[in-house]
Amino acid sequence: MIFTGFAELTIDAKQRLAVPSKFRSLLNPETDGKAFYCIPWPGHGLMLFTEPMFNQFASQAEGTLTPGEDEQEFETSFFGLTERLELDSAGRISIPKMHLELTKLPSEVVVVGARYRLEVLSREMWAAGMQGRFERLAIQARKFRGNGRREDGATGEKTSG
Repeated sequence: MIFTGFAELTIDAKQRLAVPSKFRSLLNPETDGKAFYCIPWPGHGLMLFTEPMFNQFASQAEGTLTPGEDEQEFETSFFGLTERLELDSAGRISIPKMHLELTKLPSEVVVVGARYRLEVLSREMWAAGMQGRFERLAIQARKFRGNGRREDGATGEKTSG
């Protein structure tokens, strides 16, 4: 499933966010689960992944009983800050107060489809950056060619040598 488009919403006083129906309608509870994994992202906002997508990404990294210091810090921070948020009967998720505080998200937000995830961003910042994102779009498309690879062929992965 691919999420596209955006919707302007408000986080209510009880810290609930209605997941837009245009995104909810893509979900099949049998295959996509009934919850999103919510990850606060520094200087950005919130990233929402369906259960199977989050589990797929989380299981791609090799695990070890004795991780190095950097890996241990990353795993503790990343997975410790990630919360599983179930959709209620009205299609809302309750965003943890800590996530809102860490990201400094206001109540006026946009939910943006970003391929395999949804992003919850400040509506004001989204609108202010719209023209710049549009102007950089062709450059970014050439740079990443839609598959995560840069135009120069590099993937960002470490190589031995």
